[in-house]
Amino acid sequence: MSNAHVRPVVELRSLTRSFEQGGVRIDVLRGVNLDVMPGEIVALLGPSGSGKSTLLQAVGLLEGGFGGEILIAGHSAEKSNANARTALRRDHLGFVYQFHHLLPDFDARENVVLPQLVAGAPRKDAEARAEELLTALGLEHRLDHRPSQLSGGEQQRVAVARGLANRPDLVLADEPTGNLDEATSDRVLEQFLALVRGEGSAAIIATHNERLAARMDRVVRLHEGVLE
Repeated sequence: MSNAHVRPVVELRSLTRSFEQGGVRIDVLRGVNLDVMPGEIVALLGPSGSGKSTLLQAVGLLEGGFGGEILIAGHSAEKSNANARTALRRDHLGFVYQFHHLLPDFDARENVVLPQLVAGAPRKDAEARAEELLTALGLEHRLDHRPSQLSGGEQQRVAVARGLANRPDLVLADEPTGNLDEATSDRVLEQFLALVRGEGSAAIIATHNERLAARMDRVVRLHEGVLE
């Protein structure tokens, strides 16, 4: 079936972002254009400090100060008020960070349940969804363990499950395995990609690792504020 009439999950048009530092203007993003299609996994490649995190913050509608246009599932972020932008994040986006940022007083299951409750899911459904995702990530025997009782790789897998809990159209991942050793990183990324593909979500995954980027559907490179 043709994808000619399928709209991208995210559309960036001439995206810019500048900062003032010591009286000097620093252009971090200089006219970035990017489309990500439904179900597509895109590697955002670039060295540390290249602006990958800034770009993900823009797509995630996490801060202002950007020029250009951002459309999420066809909705213009610039034309949306604060409540509408919050709804766009809640209904369409999922996040996975380099550091897991799990809630330390809640077990693995509850860390995945809570964002679903915030989105209005019934608790029974949220618990079933959490167990489904955590089991898919090999954590079926760790559901009742708090973050302090989990290894680094296990904690990050819980964070992956949390990012997918609300069935987002687009998952944004910022160096999601950058805090893990190479062997653990490989395992977590493999499970992450399999789960994202199985869920049918799209993803933008920022990394500086060429080897990991090669596993994704497409690689875009951020160089001096422009995508190549």
